[in-house]
Amino acid sequence: MYMSIGSKAAHAQSAGKKLLVLLTLEFAGSLLPGLVYGIDWPAQAVTVSANFGVNDQGNPTMGVSFASEGSVGAADTGELIFSYYSTNTASRLPSPLGAWIALDHGEGLISIYSRLEDTQVQDLPQTLEQGMALGIAGRSGWSEQRGFHFSLFDRKERCWVNPSMIITPLPDTRPPTIQSVTLRNEEGRIIEPNQSIPQGRYRICVTVADTRIGPNESPLAPHRILCTVNGSEIGALTFETYSARDGVLMVYRNGLVPVKQVYAPAPGFEVGEVWVTRGQVSLEIIAQDITGNSQSAVYRLPVE
Repeated sequence: MYMSIGSKAAHAQSAGKKLLVLLTLEFAGSLLPGLVYGIDWPAQAVTVSANFGVNDQGNPTMGVSFASEGSVGAADTGELIFSYYSTNTASRLPSPLGAWIALDHGEGLISIYSRLEDTQVQDLPQTLEQGMALGIAGRSGWSEQRGFHFSLFDRKERCWVNPSMIITPLPDTRPPTIQSVTLRNEEGRIIEPNQSIPQGRYRICVTVADTRIGPNESPLAPHRILCTVNGSEIGALTFETYSARDGVLMVYRNGLVPVKQVYAPAPGFEVGEVWVTRGQVSLEIIAQDITGNSQSAVYRLPVE
């Protein structure tokens, strides 16, 4: 739906920071988190209920969901290119996003604000300044609690972008937790990494949860999961972008891999595939969040 939204808008006064946004997307893997890129979060001091990359029953979350009851503001100056609410004439079909708004920030960058209070998404000006109120967090669309969903789409690269890659990451004081690691053989049998295994090919599946402030928060996705076997990296799954290739949604794991493959072991992730031969195998999993907190787990596997 979003790939064909509206026409591109140019904002001369913000051209410099839009160029920086594009550079950020191109070199995201090498930039340090925590830098300020001019774009801001649409609300402050709100609870994150789901972040970019969360495995939602085999499907990725391509934005950030917030639990909130307050106002939602424009992340940056932009042109209003679409708004949907139940009584408008654009469509009589219900939207899973509920009431939602899309802004064009120039250079192909689109921000989308959804699940807003339905009666508020009306009579907005054509151009909105950064921080200007767009509406109020609501319970419209397919949402179970009051709040809103925020996502970014790069129309040039045709990809959904992790907002934390181009917005100063929200505070995160806790490392991710590696909840489980399993191996799946070619027949689909699940094997725990605390026993000897026969030689052969295995898919490595990992369940990781990240909480930002306290242990009672909703489990979030990490920023990166690394997998090494005998010191050699076999998998580096990063939650930075999702892109469409020939109608298939892809995520980056040492190259583009179909989302359905990586997200199949819900709520975990398939982080790599390896062939092991007889002997002793050392398997290490490292989970990192966007602010640099990390946790690792090492397993010694006898291979028969």
